[in-house]
Amino acid sequence: MTEIDSNGSVRELNFPMSRRCPFAPPPEYERLRADSPLVRVQLPHGGTAWVVTRHAEAQQLLTDPRVSSDASRPGFPSVRPPQEPPADEGTDGAEPLTAEQLTELAEIAQFHEGQFINLDPPRHGHYRRMLISEFGARRMNELRPEVQRITDRLVDDMLAKGSPADLVEDLGLPLSSLVICRLLGVPYEDHEYFQSATRTLVQLDAEPEQVKAAMEGLIDFLDELVKAAVRAPGDNLIGRLINEQVGSGELTRAALVGMAFLLLTAGHEATANMLPLGMLTLLEHPQQLAELREDPALLPGAVDELLRFHSVSDWAAFDRVAVEDIEIDGRKIMAGEGIFVLSASANRDERVFERPDTFDIHRKARHHIAFGYGVHQCIGQNLARAELEIGLGTLLLRIPALRLDKPMDELPFKYQNFVFGLHAMPVRW
Repeated sequence: MTEIDSNGSVRELNFPMSRRCPFAPPPEYERLRADSPLVRVQLPHGGTAWVVTRHAEAQQLLTDPRVSSDASRPGFPSVRPPQEPPADEGTDGAEPLTAEQLTELAEIAQFHEGQFINLDPPRHGHYRRMLISEFGARRMNELRPEVQRITDRLVDDMLAKGSPADLVEDLGLPLSSLVICRLLGVPYEDHEYFQSATRTLVQLDAEPEQVKAAMEGLIDFLDELVKAAVRAPGDNLIGRLINEQVGSGELTRAALVGMAFLLLTAGHEATANMLPLGMLTLLEHPQQLAELREDPALLPGAVDELLRFHSVSDWAAFDRVAVEDIEIDGRKIMAGEGIFVLSASANRDERVFERPDTFDIHRKARHHIAFGYGVHQCIGQNLARAELEIGLGTLLLRIPALRLDKPMDELPFKYQNFVFGLHAMPVRW
């Protein structure tokens, strides 16, 4: 879609677009969705890309083999400034690389391999299969008692300290961090460091130097952790991958660092944001909150409705590039053109969800695409659902008088982040 500016010139819409309300996607999405399932937009640092606005077309493109998740392909879209290569890279007079430099480059390549979210089949499947048993429904059911114990302890601490409390700092962040630390084998005493690094990585307005420093620091941290685990593997995900995959030659140590980086950064950010945001939404719908307190069996459906309603990651995990020409609804995506799937728009598609802007815990919303769709669907979704069901259920049961300690319009929302949520949520009881 294009717009006509005040001079009568045609221009593309600027992307990304910002939310202005905590309970709604960017307001432009509704108009874009009504106009077309496929809209061309202007990227902030030059170039254009396509955004996918509707549910059916989102599912279609997320499963289309002509669409790639490989960020190294030409044309892959980004909302960040391009990285400048070293000044002497590729010059005719450059010295030949040393063996040490070649080894370092190989390890960097393997690190990126381990972040399999950016790989296409069959390489993507090679790494994903290593984790299926760790994140499957059976394993998550085994973890639920531990998640409940962690949640109870955090709520105990909140109650002992007394109100007011911050639902982000006192429950959302520590719950998701403790769970992913236990799962991976990361010492929890390092949680403040990796939370700070992750916070920088998901800020849309972070300076390139800040992003680079946060990423390099987190990689070094995980590299040392994996080196220690190689010497003495523990009874955790990293230890099992060392014993079963690194030991057999299926996984390199550098790729394991990349995999740990992906799981650590993705494994706590969405839940840390969704738990406070979900509770805020329930507080704004007291009748439905009362229904959940009366009948906890409604919680799984309520969690999926919250995931649909907020779609906190929106397009952040759904950036793609076409590798062949693709025609949709009379519009052609050319090979080499970038694509963003707008999950926050697709999950409000009137063609799929009746009264999509209404929050309804009785809605059958499991077909939302907040976790993606197809082979790249989020591998940690069972864990996220468990944390949200247990976290929200425990708050409803143990702190029935929970309420906001500040007016809604004074709450600090993450409008400038890749993943939406709250910076803080002061509550009392």
